[in-house]
Amino acid sequence: MDGTLIDSMPVWDGMGSEFLRQKGCIPEAGLDAKIGEMSMSQSAEYFIKNYRLGESVDEIIDQLNNRIAWHYRVSIPLKPGVERFLERLRKSRVKMCVATATDISLASPALKRLGIIDYFEDIITCNQLGIAKDDPAFFLETLKRIDTPIAETMVFEDALYAIKSAKAAGFTVAGVYDSSMEADSKKIASLADIYLNSYDEWEME
Repeated sequence: MDGTLIDSMPVWDGMGSEFLRQKGCIPEAGLDAKIGEMSMSQSAEYFIKNYRLGESVDEIIDQLNNRIAWHYRVSIPLKPGVERFLERLRKSRVKMCVATATDISLASPALKRLGIIDYFEDIITCNQLGIAKDDPAFFLETLKRIDTPIAETMVFEDALYAIKSAKAAGFTVAGVYDSSMEADSKKIASLADIYLNSYDEWEME
């Protein structure tokens, strides 16, 4: 969802470091890039372990969600061409679901506000499954929910680490350009089966 359907990555940039500074901690160099590959639970566990925060995983997740909830409910836009693309897929009777590391309390309001929630069979999150997107099992468990043959199922992703996981799980993968992944764009383009700079590049068969 984030960076693939909606243009939300700028909201997350620097959030982990800012959160820790407000807790009186000095964030390590490269922290935000590191937690960018983690689920919310993994990020919270990392903060507790490495910065000795005296709060539970659930309490930290709630605080992080509260910091960015306004953006998901009010301001984050769709990426260009998304709605047209989803409509084309629906007309072709393609079954779709959202698989995201973002909490359902943020994902659902954003997709509803943007008018695209009805395109999807389900919204599946890392917290619901208890599996992060760096684990191929996340995509395989998602497949069970949507109940489609893996050979006929494609994962759309903007993040290199998630593309690696989806490929390891045996999926065909479409890499989607996002400016937050600019440094990894060449690796993403070489690893993905298809690479889209925009959804307007997609050709329906």
